[in-house]
Amino acid sequence: MSKLKGKVAVVTGASKGIGAAIAKALAAEGASVVVNYASSKAGADAVVAEIEKAGGKAVAVGGDVSKAADAKGIAEAATRHFGRLDILVNNSGVYEFGALEEITEEHFHKQFNVNVLGLLLVTQAAAAVMGEGGSIINVSSLVTRVVPPHSAVYTGTKGAVDAITGVLSRDLGPRKIRVNAVNPGMVETEGAHAAGFIGSDFHAGVVAQTPLGRIGQPDDIASIVSFLASDDSYWLTGELLYAGGGMR
Repeated sequence: MSKLKGKVAVVTGASKGIGAAIAKALAAEGASVVVNYASSKAGADAVVAEIEKAGGKAVAVGGDVSKAADAKGIAEAATRHFGRLDILVNNSGVYEFGALEEITEEHFHKQFNVNVLGLLLVTQAAAAVMGEGGSIINVSSLVTRVVPPHSAVYTGTKGAVDAITGVLSRDLGPRKIRVNAVNPGMVETEGAHAAGFIGSDFHAGVVAQTPLGRIGQPDDIASIVSFLASDDSYWLTGELLYAGGGMR
């Protein structure tokens, strides 16, 4: 399969979970991939090694998306290593749930700095070097539709991502750069296990409300991102694709 042959992609937060699956899926379709990580170099190196073992091209690049200099370095790594940039996947994200009375300035800024400011900074840097026909995919969340309790700040960040996706689709449309979002429901990742979600009553409740009868896997999301990155979705921009097995 080579829908992305000759293309170059940057995937932020790609050392594990959904980001790692996206990086590997894009590479499997022929793209050369910049695998960004914030702290886990070992994880990013492992993703790169797996891509290369399968015959693909990838490089691990560290950087904090919430820092302008780092964001610029992540985007420019694509042109430095592979000569161009065609696809950006804004996957980096953090989440913390908490009741209203538990919200602090630190809780707020930690999530908004990565989930919103980071997305804007990397997109700004990527748009500066991306040519006509580029595709930007923002990883949002189904929380903006189901609005779970104790998630005011996290859901707020993803609501911002949804709105920004629409704005940037208009800003970058004249340059023929498309901007879309995928909004996953609950996905089984290392983070979901660490947070205690997997096997919990919350997990069971999500499955009970999901028509397809299970939670998502990283590859479920990666295949949708691959579609949005490819020319198969050339007439889509400003769209939010809800990816939660039918949960509403």
